[in-house]
Amino acid sequence: MAPFDSVTARLILLLAETGSIGRAAEREGIASSAVSRRVSDLEGRLGVVLFDRSAHGVKLTKAGEAYAEGCRTVLRSIADLDAIMDDFSSGQRGSLRLACTSSALTGRLPELLAKFAAKYPGIEIAISEMGAAKALLSLDEGQADIAIVSDNYDFKRFEIRPFEDERVWVLVPPEHELAASIEPRKSVSFDTVIPHSIVGIHHAGSLDRLLGEAAEKLGHPLKEALRVESFPALVRMVEAGFGIGFLRSTSLHLLAGTDLVCAPLSEPWAMRKLLVARRKSSPLSAAMKSFVSLAAETYLPSA
Repeated sequence: MAPFDSVTARLILLLAETGSIGRAAEREGIASSAVSRRVSDLEGRLGVVLFDRSAHGVKLTKAGEAYAEGCRTVLRSIADLDAIMDDFSSGQRGSLRLACTSSALTGRLPELLAKFAAKYPGIEIAISEMGAAKALLSLDEGQADIAIVSDNYDFKRFEIRPFEDERVWVLVPPEHELAASIEPRKSVSFDTVIPHSIVGIHHAGSLDRLLGEAAEKLGHPLKEALRVESFPALVRMVEAGFGIGFLRSTSLHLLAGTDLVCAPLSEPWAMRKLLVARRKSSPLSAAMKSFVSLAAETYLPSA
């Protein structure tokens, strides 16, 4: 059996995620040839083919899937060992790695982290902004200690606690035909707004999935005029008249300085929660305990 190499193991997982040697090399800041050489050398030592290669990219073989899962297990164990060592400290030193969605970072999280940093100045905080699915994958692979994500995912492997309540709002240009029927702070039903063209956000992201599933249940697919990758861009495109848009209440501050008309959706599914998630099997370090405790103390559920 070839010696385990954590650098190559991370490359294997990155290739499995991206399906592209070029994208994996770009993410790691190394040459594509170096990535190919590492994989080829590993396949030679193991005596198996880990990836099927084609003009469209690379895909794990059955042997590759087994090796990738083994890599995740070993890397998680390494990360867990680091967390256990952290627990030998007084709890005033250490690190906290957070994987957060953009909704979390536009809500109460920044103020909470400022309070946490003031209370525990010796704890180093690392924040990675990413989609919910990727944040949960970061927990699985031991690259994050805690994820703060929306609630419409599979959490069987995770311990979860409520972090923040949020409602989905619709935003409309003032000249749009819907604007006259939207009253400030009065909720509006999803079926009255769905026939109109929308500006989409984050393909396969939590808000995109939530709206898509709701539209599918109504038998009325979303009519996307275009799609953007950030909430500020969504607000600007709605302002420009490309269609209506949807934001979570944690992002409503982005409407400051605009003349957009907005209202919350009335359906129960539009009231969601952001959750604090961690792997059930991971050791709970002193830094994680302190953050989870502070988050619980300051959580105010909606009435």
